[in-house]
Amino acid sequence: MVWDAWGVPSGHAPLPEKIRTLLAQVFGVSGEPVARRDAGDVPLRACALAAARLAELSTMVGADHVSIEHRDRLLHAGGKSTPDLLRRRAAGPQDAPDAVVFPADHDQVLAVLARCAEHGIAVVPFGGGTSVVGGVDPARGDLAAVIALDLRRLDTLAEVDPISLTATLGAGVTGPQAEELLAAHGLSLGHFPQSFEFASIGGFAATRSSGQASAGYGRFDDMIQRLRIATPAGTLEIGRAPASAAGPDLRELFAGSEGTLGVITEVTLRVHPRPETVAYQAWSFPDFTTGAAALRTLVQTGAAPTVLRLSDEAETGLNLARAGDVGGTAVTGCLAITTVEGTLAHVEARGAEVNTLLAAAGGTALGERPARDWEHGRFSAPYLRDALLDVGILCETLETATNWSNLAQLKAAVTAALTDSLGTQGTPALVLCHISHTYPTGASLYFTVVAKQAEDPLAQWGRAKQAAGDAIIAAGGTITHHHAVGEDHRPWLSAEIGEVGVRVLRAVKQAVDPAGILNPGKLIP
Repeated sequence: MVWDAWGVPSGHAPLPEKIRTLLAQVFGVSGEPVARRDAGDVPLRACALAAARLAELSTMVGADHVSIEHRDRLLHAGGKSTPDLLRRRAAGPQDAPDAVVFPADHDQVLAVLARCAEHGIAVVPFGGGTSVVGGVDPARGDLAAVIALDLRRLDTLAEVDPISLTATLGAGVTGPQAEELLAAHGLSLGHFPQSFEFASIGGFAATRSSGQASAGYGRFDDMIQRLRIATPAGTLEIGRAPASAAGPDLRELFAGSEGTLGVITEVTLRVHPRPETVAYQAWSFPDFTTGAAALRTLVQTGAAPTVLRLSDEAETGLNLARAGDVGGTAVTGCLAITTVEGTLAHVEARGAEVNTLLAAAGGTALGERPARDWEHGRFSAPYLRDALLDVGILCETLETATNWSNLAQLKAAVTAALTDSLGTQGTPALVLCHISHTYPTGASLYFTVVAKQAEDPLAQWGRAKQAAGDAIIAAGGTITHHHAVGEDHRPWLSAEIGEVGVRVLRAVKQAVDPAGILNPGKLIP
């Protein structure tokens, strides 16, 4: 990906005239982008890695696979949240890892960790670099230096079990690579988060990722059968059966550990046959409450489709303003998207059940087009965020989850916190929300915030994030449903898991990483 924005250069484009007009009307900005710096002109923090340590790392993984080049260090300088990009675009030196190391396999990862523990060098595991919570920031804490451990060379499909329907993938395999490798065996993983094009299998596991087809295939942690993990204390091989009563499930401890307890090098996952067909359908509901109740009916009766999403009134209105009408049909209220995939017989039967239930719950069918349009652009939203940043508009997201009975109260509390902290007289903040992950007992809420940038946009968003995080905890939500904790959500983790829970995490950290080299400053308070 490019160093100061999301994705690849071909994905970036100027804002359409329709959006520029909307920005002028709502926020009073011209829509003219501000020039950004060339990567070669960006000064980096001086490398603090001793020459002897650099030579040792080169011996372990090969001289061609250790870099202190400016470009490599800059590309590993952090993730892709709005604060990340604002800091990267600011004047002055940028923090960056002292070196980037590219191990080839588990044993090389193990050797690197042992040597870094011996010499007090922080290690930040790096997959696709798509974190939006400060999860891959090159923090060194009180250690002498920090390296980025880029896992891209761990990129193989090690094993396929077509009878059990499992596949073992290297941690560096990206989402598209996984689908390509599995397709050769007639299989699919079915994990499609917004970061799909760039994020890695190891990253999905380390952050408990949740994809856009979670209604049909579950979260990524639901798919995990086995983990292989390198730690400074040695190797962990976790998971030998689909289910076990052999004590606490350690897969649950290391999935979501964000590189603070070990480096996931290999993951065995549940897979499924590639679907024969996909049925698309969009719906409108008169309001968010009615739409949420309809989604709850689907999942609680066991009739969930593969994809199930509901936008609130504000998000629906903005999306229609961007895209235009829906096949000549006037859409009011809230837009819902469903897709059903699988065998022809399954799609026909489940699709009919979904349509019957949603119609009975107050939905109006809109046909295929909005659902197909959503799928066509489902990975492109971060590019729009970047284009908005370029013209002086602050755009960021956050997410949470709660039980169905608390959903409306949590949504109202977070919306009010964001609106009050970001809105200024005459220049309101737009707060959009959707449900994209559902469970029999509750659902996630995903917020997108759009506001005119203040003189100090980093401080502006910091105040809004603080207000939203406090509101989430006070209203009984989780501080993160699928973005992970990283640095950004760490201040609220104690409130969520309690002081005893924090002591448990610290005790595990001490057992597997006594020198504290693994991803300092992330997750564990």
